[in-house]
Amino acid sequence: MARTKEFDPDAALRRALDLFWERGYEATSMADLVERLGIARASIYGTFGGKHELYLKALERYLRTTDPGVAERLSQPGPALPAVRALIERYAEESAGDRERRGCMVVNAAVELAPRDAEAARLVEASWSFLEAALTVALTRARNQGELAPGKDPRALARLVLVILQGMRVLGRAPADPGRVRDAARAAQALFD
Repeated sequence: MARTKEFDPDAALRRALDLFWERGYEATSMADLVERLGIARASIYGTFGGKHELYLKALERYLRTTDPGVAERLSQPGPALPAVRALIERYAEESAGDRERRGCMVVNAAVELAPRDAEAARLVEASWSFLEAALTVALTRARNQGELAPGKDPRALARLVLVILQGMRVLGRAPADPGRVRDAARAAQALFD
């Protein structure tokens, strides 16, 4: 007869996500996970697999909770450019105001694991492709509605905005001048004028 779990796996996954987000993959040990999750090492292995599998599940959870909201905000009816501008502003403010210097879990995964971990790279690419597609759709709508000049390429602009947004997240990780990120956001928004 199988034993019932004596802990909430979803709550444990949220705590693991927070720990990996704070420290990164390499700096988080199994002992750290046992302590933060408040469950035995055997329960971690039995429920999630090893540290690597737990990290990937935490990253997937992050993507499930953050990516859909972006597409929803960009696909609201009416003018599209205000939503794109608001997204850029939100990224800038979150990056400039990140007192804990956690950054974005996707950017952190891209820098720390993606170069040598195919599964982490796949998740990072999926997130970036999702954001690029949502921006492309919004910018295409903006062009079709006359908000964006007819000669502007929505896909190329979406890719540029994606790179700028991710760059803001990188700068948010370091103790840097927050004005740098805010100035970049204003310049990015001017692309649509």
